[in-house]
Amino acid sequence: MAIEDGIRPEDMTPGVASVDVSVPQPQTFEGGAEVLQGPQGQAIVQELMQSIAGEEQEAPVPHDANLAELLEDAYMGEISSDLRASYEEDLESRSEWEETYTKGLDQLGIKHEERSTPFEGASGVTHPLIAESVTQFQAQAYKELLPAGGPVQTQVMGLLDVAREEQAKRVKDFMNYQITEVMEEFDPDMDQLLFYLPLSGSTFKKVYFDDARQRPVSKFVPAQDLVVSYASSDLQTASRVTHVLRMDANQLRKMQVAGVYRDIENLSSDQEENEVRKKVDEIQGTQKTYTDDVYTILEMHVDLDLEGFEDLDPETGEKTGIKLPYIVTLDQGSKDCLLYTSPSPRDS
Repeated sequence: MAIEDGIRPEDMTPGVASVDVSVPQPQTFEGGAEVLQGPQGQAIVQELMQSIAGEEQEAPVPHDANLAELLEDAYMGEISSDLRASYEEDLESRSEWEETYTKGLDQLGIKHEERSTPFEGASGVTHPLIAESVTQFQAQAYKELLPAGGPVQTQVMGLLDVAREEQAKRVKDFMNYQITEVMEEFDPDMDQLLFYLPLSGSTFKKVYFDDARQRPVSKFVPAQDLVVSYASSDLQTASRVTHVLRMDANQLRKMQVAGVYRDIENLSSDQEENEVRKKVDEIQGTQKTYTDDVYTILEMHVDLDLEGFEDLDPETGEKTGIKLPYIVTLDQGSKDCLLYTSPSPRDS
C-alpha cells in the first residue's frame, strides 16, 4: 500500500484504499489571468495573452467606439465622398415625390396669393378642404394615441397573478411618467407628426438616448428629412438610410464636448434648403436669417466594409466581404466626417 505525503499509517482507515491527495503546484501566467464562470458554475482560469511573437497585442476596440478617431484622414475622405454621392442619388430618385408634395402644400388654402392670371385681380383663395381633413385626422388620431391616462398600456402574457399585475402597473406608470414628464418633446412632436402624416404619407419618430441631455429623447422626423435608398423595401433591411439633421452652432458644440462628434473646426453652415422646407417656411411665413448659423448634418445608417474592421469567418478567420451596419455622421458642407460608430440600431 502506497503512503502519500502528509498521511500517517495510523490515520488510515482499515479496509479503505489510499487516495492520492497530492495538491498540484499553482501555475503562474506571464500575462496574468482572469477567472470566468463556466456553464455548470465552475471556475475557469483563463490566461491573458499580452504578447504574440514578442510583440504587445493591441487592446481591442470598444464596440461603440468612434472609429473616425482611428481611421486615416485620406481613407475617411474617400468614404465621405462615396457616401455623399450615394446620398445625392437617393435624393434624385425621389425628386418627383418632392415636387408633388410641394405642389400639394399649396392646396391647403392657408396662404392667400395675389394673382394676375387668367386676369388681373383674379381670386387667389383656395378652398381649405384638405386642411380641414388633415386637422380632423390629427384630432382623432391624437385622442387615440395620446389619451389622458398616458400612451403606454401593458398586458400580462400568460398566467395572471397579483405579482405580475402589480409589476405591469409599475411598468405602465413609469413609462407614462418618462414620456409625459421626462421626454417633454414627445407630446408636441407627436401632435406635429399627426398633422404632416396625411399630407406626406409617411412620417417618422426617432427615439434615442441623448448624450448631451442625458435622457431619452423622442423626436419627430418629417418625410423630407429622411432619405432612403431607392432599392429599400423597409427601414429594417435598408442598406442606406440618411437622417438630415439641422442644428445651430451651440448644439453642435455640445455634441462635440460630450464626445459624440469629433472636435473639428471649419464646418460649413451656409447650406441651401430643399424645396419642401422652403415651401413649409413660405406657408408659415418664416424665413432663415443670415445671422443664424445652422449646420446640416447627415446621419447615415449604412452598411460598410471598413478596412481593419471587416467581417471575419469564425472558423477560418478569413474576410467574408459582408458589409456591416454603421452610423456615419458627416457635415454636408465640408469633407470632414464627424462620427463613425457601431452598432447601428438595426444591429442591436
